[in-house]
Amino acid sequence: MNSQAKGSGLVGYNVQAAVDAKHHLIVTHEVTNIGSDRSQLSKMAMAARDAMGKDKLQALADRGYFNGTELKACEDAGIATYVPKPMTSGAKAQGRFDKSDFIYIARDDQYQCPAGERAIYRFDTIERNGLNARVYWTSACPRCSMKDECTTSDYRRIRRWEHEQVLERVQRRLDRKSDAMTLRRRTVEHVFGTLKHWMGSTHFLTKTLAHVSTEMSLHVLAYNLKRVMRILGIAKTMKAMQLVGA
Repeated sequence: MNSQAKGSGLVGYNVQAAVDAKHHLIVTHEVTNIGSDRSQLSKMAMAARDAMGKDKLQALADRGYFNGTELKACEDAGIATYVPKPMTSGAKAQGRFDKSDFIYIARDDQYQCPAGERAIYRFDTIERNGLNARVYWTSACPRCSMKDECTTSDYRRIRRWEHEQVLERVQRRLDRKSDAMTLRRRTVEHVFGTLKHWMGSTHFLTKTLAHVSTEMSLHVLAYNLKRVMRILGIAKTMKAMQLVGA
């Protein structure tokens, strides 16, 4: 599996899992050899929705899953996502204004900068990741008294993805649900912690993606059975299994 360091890897697998917040049952899972979670959100969320037989779903994930195209795919599928944006702003790290400090005025298609000036639309561009974006800046930058706190260039350029409103809706949902990430942690992290405790320090005992996927499925089955027995009790669980088998 590729690691985050360029040109390096490790012997391991990335386990994706969706867990329901009410009963802490694993709704769906998948084993991959992709080292990043950024392309996994919509696939797992849709699989969870289908497994639960729901038309709509709320999906909570950590910032490692933040990806514009994945968030849009979820929204298009009727899935409301709660995913915090990674804190990777170079400008903010250097003590300058971050993009979040610029307020988008939708009716005018302009940004208001921290100095109160309006950054207007200038042209369209295609970003390195292949996404279409609109570029904005204000002509007031060269004479602005706050320029040193904003940019080292002649003008502070603001880029807006063509579907930026999707990301803004995600952020508004997070702002309204302040405990979303606490709920996420006590739901899925508990499951992963339990499974790792059962599996021991060596974790997977098999090799190759197919074999590891089978091994993980057995762990998930055992976990869910124990959860159901805890929720329903052994007698009701056995009765339910007999009804399903019939």
